[in-house]
Amino acid sequence: MTILSAGLLPWAGSADDLHVFLVHMGGPFWAHKDAAAWSIAKGIRDADEEPLAAARREFAEEVGVPAPAGEVVDLGTVRSGAKVIQAYAVEADPGLAFRSSNTFTLEWPPHSGRLQDFPEADRAAWFPVTEAGDRIVRSQLPFLDRLREALASG
Repeated sequence: MTILSAGLLPWAGSADDLHVFLVHMGGPFWAHKDAAAWSIAKGIRDADEEPLAAARREFAEEVGVPAPAGEVVDLGTVRSGAKVIQAYAVEADPGLAFRSSNTFTLEWPPHSGRLQDFPEADRAAWFPVTEAGDRIVRSQLPFLDRLREALASG
């Protein structure tokens, strides 16, 4: 079964000095990881939910502030396991910052019978797009390339 997901990739700067805003995935698995442990702010959407509306909603839930307004660039989709992620880029104020994230419940440690709540995202940061390539989950790398291409072509 395919899981539909949508996300938002805020950007600032220019094609020559491009920065992107990524969230660090929350939970115990990602806690001590940095390389390939960051993501666009995204989440599951209903089949009848408009993807851009879902992307904006998920951004607000994971970052704790409203999604940046403005014209969006459709970055298309990528497949990540059973998920198909639709992403959009939007120019944002470089002062955009993480406040808080919604949470999920997980049995931790595994097989302990103990349920704990963890944030979906535990922090967020701006990265030069070249550095973001080392930090973002590998399946989402095409979004960075597509954003660069869109900005370069005007």
